[in-house]
Amino acid sequence: MLMCGITGIFAFNEVGRFSMINLANAVDQLSSRGPDFGDSFVDYFVGLGHRRLSVIDTSASGNQPMSDPTGRYTIVFNGEIYNYLSLRETLVKQGMQFRSNTDTEVLLQLYMTEGPTCLEKLNGFFAFAIFDKEKNTLFVARDRIGIKPLLYHFDEDKFLFASEMKALLSFGIEKQLDYISLKQYLQLNYIPAPHTIFKQVKKLLPGHYMLIANGQMTVQPYYQVSSEPAYSTTQKHTYEAQQKQLLDLFEEAVQKRLIADVPLGAFLSGGIDSSAVVAMAAKHMPQLNTFSIGYLDEPFFDETRYANLVAKHCGTNHTVFTLSNQDLYAYLFDMLDYLDEPFADSSALAVYILSKYTQKQVKVALSGDGADELFAGYHKHMGEYRMRTGGGLASLISTFAPLWRTLPKSRNNFLGNKIRQLHRFTSGTQLTARERYWQWASFATEQEAGNLLSSTTQQALEASLYEERKQDLLKHIQGESLEDFNDILYTDLHLVLPNDMLTKVDMMSMANGLEVRVPFLDHRIVDFAFSLPTDAKINRHMRKRILQDSFKSILPKELYNRPKKGFEVPLLKWLRTELRSLLENDLLQDQFIEEQGIFEVKAIQALKQQLFSKNPTDVHARIWGLLVFQHWWKKYF
Repeated sequence: MLMCGITGIFAFNEVGRFSMINLANAVDQLSSRGPDFGDSFVDYFVGLGHRRLSVIDTSASGNQPMSDPTGRYTIVFNGEIYNYLSLRETLVKQGMQFRSNTDTEVLLQLYMTEGPTCLEKLNGFFAFAIFDKEKNTLFVARDRIGIKPLLYHFDEDKFLFASEMKALLSFGIEKQLDYISLKQYLQLNYIPAPHTIFKQVKKLLPGHYMLIANGQMTVQPYYQVSSEPAYSTTQKHTYEAQQKQLLDLFEEAVQKRLIADVPLGAFLSGGIDSSAVVAMAAKHMPQLNTFSIGYLDEPFFDETRYANLVAKHCGTNHTVFTLSNQDLYAYLFDMLDYLDEPFADSSALAVYILSKYTQKQVKVALSGDGADELFAGYHKHMGEYRMRTGGGLASLISTFAPLWRTLPKSRNNFLGNKIRQLHRFTSGTQLTARERYWQWASFATEQEAGNLLSSTTQQALEASLYEERKQDLLKHIQGESLEDFNDILYTDLHLVLPNDMLTKVDMMSMANGLEVRVPFLDHRIVDFAFSLPTDAKINRHMRKRILQDSFKSILPKELYNRPKKGFEVPLLKWLRTELRSLLENDLLQDQFIEEQGIFEVKAIQALKQQLFSKNPTDVHARIWGLLVFQHWWKKYF
């Protein structure tokens, strides 16, 4: 099993083959993803490169690129196949012989016998490419949920792919900004797949594979979770039975993810998701190592009390990394320098630091990511639930809309955050379910994002294409009733989860050579979650209902149905103090903005003015998005 970086080229002619000279450099660009070993395979028109972080069978027999004994097939693989031992057993019975104990070789042999249908048998997370020398084809696939990334470039001369943008750009691709991606980024603070910040680079969507043959590229989906609840509330599937099924599936998913030939631990934030992972892992691994971050200067976000409770309850070896705002700030530019593409989820900094510190003690960490999207854990989910069920409270909140508009709002304290949430709720009451989803997923409205762009940029941006892309992202939201609530979670599964949450965890852990495993995103748990009726996940009193109730008996009672807190770095403070000079004299300086020509100077001046006002609202998140983009732009242009 390997957490790694992969890259490669499939040239269609001599012009395309000229890019082969960049293969070694592309492989080097992935060294932080795979510090243990690097190598490449070249066969005239085809080049495959690999960097390795060894986790299972750490011997040289697991090195890649790996070819079968005949030399017909060659693979580069990033990820883990958790059920590889049972797959291997079946292949051995069919007469296959193995030279290593790796899941890489199992995957290669499985593809040799079954072709693309092998994907349906895999339980794991991955991105891989297999070259078939005899047929002269390249097969490329990405895992069902999008835990591992895969970017590519395709033109008349060649096909290129890589785990990271920096490796892809090493091949000398022309860098042309995609202004639609930029406008979406200014709203969401990340860029939704299949697009990237560059017109010439795309992301392979989760649950899809590609076949490159005869200079043509075919993309096919192989996995789709159903958004239709299959469970009835008959006696056969009572709520209690559903809880038992969740616990059984979850225990199996966690057990599968505890296999490693290197030290393993778990992230523990003190929230229900990571606590559930730790409770289940500790059951099968005594003296489990657990890790959390404490925030010395931000008591509102510090959850170490709950993390310590869980660690004590489960008997883990618990380590808390207590950080001051100065400690956080010290890593800020290291994190920014690693970004290949504008990505402004500020909690990435916390994940970066947690990964950096954790990696000093273990090579693999389990994490609770994915539960919020599957089981309705966000504030916006409760907002949507109240909107769809109506009732007195929703009406009362809406009555006070003018008040919420004028009161000071902030994410950094309880009252300011509550007012911010109430204002967001009332702003969604007049919208359709699709438009409301988009607004609640965004930090800026469409108009606000558009106003930031210069007239030249706006002319280059095709409005109809922007709308087409947006509607494609929202296409799963069909109705407005409670029966259609799964549509909201289904959209999160395709938009927020792979493009924000999983991108953040993959990038920040890989920047520090740490592998992170996510048991909640075992595809059987995903399928199960979407088979449940709405009331199993959310009601008027509780989000993630089935998750809270299932784990109630094995976690400290203090965790049950307590308020959710995400972590935000103290952006507002920083932008007004340490980052102020960067803001005013460098990245958002009037002259620089004017010369750059992408943004509207007056609109950015207005944002800066609001930042230093008594009611900054969410403006710091928007300015952070601009700073991240500018820092990235300077690096690449």
